[in-house]
Amino acid sequence: MEKRIKERPVLSCVILFCLCGAARWIEYFVIRTDATILSENFLHKVFGIAVLTVVLRMLHSGWGDIGLGRTGAASGIGKGLLLGGGCFLLAYLVEALILYQANGSVSFAFYVSGFLLGGETARQDGLLFFVLCILFNLINVWMEEGVFRGLFMKLLAEKQSFIDSALFIAFLFGIWHWVMPMRDHVEGRISLANLLVMGAGYILLAGIMSIKWSLLYRMTGTLWMGLGDHLFNNAVAANMLHVISLGEADSMQIVRILVGQSLSFFLVALYYRKREKSIF
Repeated sequence: MEKRIKERPVLSCVILFCLCGAARWIEYFVIRTDATILSENFLHKVFGIAVLTVVLRMLHSGWGDIGLGRTGAASGIGKGLLLGGGCFLLAYLVEALILYQANGSVSFAFYVSGFLLGGETARQDGLLFFVLCILFNLINVWMEEGVFRGLFMKLLAEKQSFIDSALFIAFLFGIWHWVMPMRDHVEGRISLANLLVMGAGYILLAGIMSIKWSLLYRMTGTLWMGLGDHLFNNAVAANMLHVISLGEADSMQIVRILVGQSLSFFLVALYYRKREKSIF
């Protein structure tokens, strides 16, 4: 089995992607864990970690072989959080200035968006909800970094260049996130035209993020810094720290994400180019 996986790395990645993707679609469309008090679709990520564990055993490899060894974990995560925090500080300021110019009022709120038993959305500011949010997002980023940047890069590096591997992984990572606008379309919240536009946007943005984290992996030799930056994006920028204007929360969140991710990608790519004397 190990030989078969390594001999056809692209096919192996696609099969694993489809397997994990099927679990993702089932949870988003059937189980819908994010529409419960838990507020997060994390079960398919647990499934993905289980699949990753099995495949690593087939390859006679460990977590350290895909950049998740214990050495440098705390330092790497800390640097990633610092990168995300610094870039999103500017992103929040840009978002706030735009909203203030448009509406004349802006404020910040720290809470987790949760669900009541009846299905209504609610602001949750209890300690338990923050702990759960961080825990579920740790599971999230562990699975995505471990599978996409860790395992896939390990398999593809056998027969492909770094740039080809990074771009292929970025494409898969973009498709991975297409499930979110697709569910909105199926449930009638957005039109087909909006689905196509938003789907393309998700693929592009997620792809850029993936390339950034691949660059960090190549430069540091571990996934920890990318995991820390990924965690800040998912837990804080997308879930905990909100911008309020005229009583509406996060009406321009897309601006925040675009500015924060574009800035961090530019900084990482610039540093990589200076260090490697080439963009890839």
